[in-house]
Amino acid sequence: MSSNKRGFVLILSAPSGAGKSTLAQYLVKNCKDIINSVSTTTREPRPGENHGEHYFYIAKEQFQKEIKNGSFLEWAEVFGNYYGTSKAIVEETIAKGTDIILDIDWQGARSIRKSLPACDVVSVSIVPPSLQVLRQRLKMRGQDSSEIIDKRMNQASEEMSHWHEFDYLVINDILEEGKADLLAIVRAERLTRDRMAERIKKITDGF
Repeated sequence: MSSNKRGFVLILSAPSGAGKSTLAQYLVKNCKDIINSVSTTTREPRPGENHGEHYFYIAKEQFQKEIKNGSFLEWAEVFGNYYGTSKAIVEETIAKGTDIILDIDWQGARSIRKSLPACDVVSVSIVPPSLQVLRQRLKMRGQDSSEIIDKRMNQASEEMSHWHEFDYLVINDILEEGKADLLAIVRAERLTRDRMAERIKKITDGF
C-alpha cells in the first residue's frame, strides 16, 4: 500500500459462534495490506502456540507495569489472566499504511475509540441471523457443555445489545455473503475522501 495512505484499525466484535474468526481469516488471505493484531497476554502458551504469532507472552508483573505506562490501547483481565492490545504496534502499523484487525468485545471497542482518533477506527458488529441459530452453532462445535453454552448465550445477548455503537453491522447468515460484505466495507473505507486525500493531492499537483 502507498505510504501516502494511512491505514486504519478494523474492530470486529461478535458473540462466540457468530463466525468472526472465519471472516477475519478470510480478509487476511484475500485482501492486501491487512493483518491480525497480536495481543499481549499473561497466560501460558498452549501446545502449538508461538510467541509473537499467536500472542506476546509476558509475566503478570510486566503486564501491570505496562498498564501503568499506558502501553495498551485496551486491556482486560479474564479468568485471572491479562490480555491487551499494544498501542505502539497498532500506531506503527497504521502509520505505514497497513490496516489491522482487532478481535475485541464491545467494551474493548469503547476503549479503542477513546484512545485513537475517530478517523483511524472502523468498527463492525458481526451478528448471527438469530439466537436460535447461534445456539445451534455452539452445540455443533462440540467444544462446550450445556452450562457453558448457556453462559455464552447470555454473553451473546449482552454483546449484541451494543450493536448501535458500531459503524457497520454484518449479519453472518450465509458465510459467502458475510465475507463479501466485510470485504466491501474494507474496500469502501480505503477509498474515503480523508484517506485518499494525500494520494489525490499528488495527482492533482502534477497538472
